[in-house]
Amino acid sequence: MDVILLEHVKKLGNFGDIVSVKGGFAKNFLLPSKKALLATSQNKDVFERKKEEIEKTNHAALLSAKKLLETVDNVFITLIRQAGEDGRLFGSVSSRDISDEVSKVVKHPLNKNHVADLEPIKYLGVYEVPLTLHPEVAASVRVIVARSDTEAQESKKSFLNPPKQKDAEKQLLDDLSAQQAKFVSEGSEFDEEIDAQLDAADDSAE
Repeated sequence: MDVILLEHVKKLGNFGDIVSVKGGFAKNFLLPSKKALLATSQNKDVFERKKEEIEKTNHAALLSAKKLLETVDNVFITLIRQAGEDGRLFGSVSSRDISDEVSKVVKHPLNKNHVADLEPIKYLGVYEVPLTLHPEVAASVRVIVARSDTEAQESKKSFLNPPKQKDAEKQLLDDLSAQQAKFVSEGSEFDEEIDAQLDAADDSAE
């Protein structure tokens, strides 16, 4: 099925391109989201007449998205959820949950379609979630999923101040050294015990 793109569509084409797509993709996504028109001769004529107007609308949307990017990008949001001891949620966090909370925090309406390719979140933690503010403007938000506000603050603190690599490596080496020392010590004690038993056996034989 041939369609006329009304905006840039990732991996498909740019504004005004006529591209061939699968019928289901056109009917279920491109056409209802007004990202494309069927490439009929009538629609081609309409597109040419309104091309300049559409370009102006797209440009205004791009500028708006770039301005929103300054507010949204890397913002933290917190979602309080119940979870088991292993951190697994009793339910999950969806695209709509995130878009609704981001809308409240930045005071700008977003919808679940702005949350790009999200697999439902099923565990406590801090997640970097990508957003598509415009076909040419990408952002991300930090989503903290926690049991309480206190836990959320601790998660945020750990996320912003992760252990330094050298400190982590030093800790690992210290742990290994301690284990090795313990092994050697236990081994020495074992050897001493065996030697004592051998000496006792020799005395008995005499």
